[in-house]
Amino acid sequence: MSKRAVVVIDLQNEYFPSGKLPLVGIEEAVANAARVIATARSNGDPIIHVRHEFIAPDAPFFVPGTEGVRIHPAVAPIEGEPVVLKNYPNAFLKTDLKQMLDAKGIEDVVVIGAMSHMCIDATCRAASDLGYKTIVVHDACATRDLEFGGQVVPAAHVHAAMMAALAFAYATVTTTDEYLAP
Repeated sequence: MSKRAVVVIDLQNEYFPSGKLPLVGIEEAVANAARVIATARSNGDPIIHVRHEFIAPDAPFFVPGTEGVRIHPAVAPIEGEPVVLKNYPNAFLKTDLKQMLDAKGIEDVVVIGAMSHMCIDATCRAASDLGYKTIVVHDACATRDLEFGGQVVPAAHVHAAMMAALAFAYATVTTTDEYLAP
C-alpha cells in the first residue's frame, strides 16, 4: 500500500470566474491538479479532497448549500475518495484529516489546491509539524492579488513568496511536470 496521499484543498467553484472570489490562474492550476489526481488514481495513491464552508450564515463566500462550495467538476472526487469538510484555513484543524492519513499509514502528503497564501500555507505547515513529509505541487495551486498598506501585491508575487517560505523549512516545492516525471 502506498505511503503517499494527495490532499486536494478547496478547488471549489467559488474560486472560478463565475464565483465570488476568483483566483488568478485557477484554470491552469486545476488542469495541473487534474493531472496529479489522475496519476495518483492510476498509482493507487489515496486522494483526500478538502472542501471549505464558513460556519456563519452571513459569510461573504463559501456559504453552505451554494454552488460556490461545490468542488469543481474537473477535480471532483470519485466513489471511494473521501471529502473532508473544513471551516478554517488549516485542513487539520477540527477535522479528521490526520486520523484518515494515519489510518492509511501515510507518511508523504502531496498538497495541491487553493489559496496558496491561506489554506495551502496553513495545511502544509501543519502537515510538516505533524511529521508528514510534505510536497507542494506549486503550479497546481492558485491565489489572488492581495492588498497591504495601500499597496496591491500581484498574485504571482503572493504565490512566489508563499512557495519560497514553504520551501525554506516546511515542504518540497515542485512543478507538476517534475512531480509526475518517472
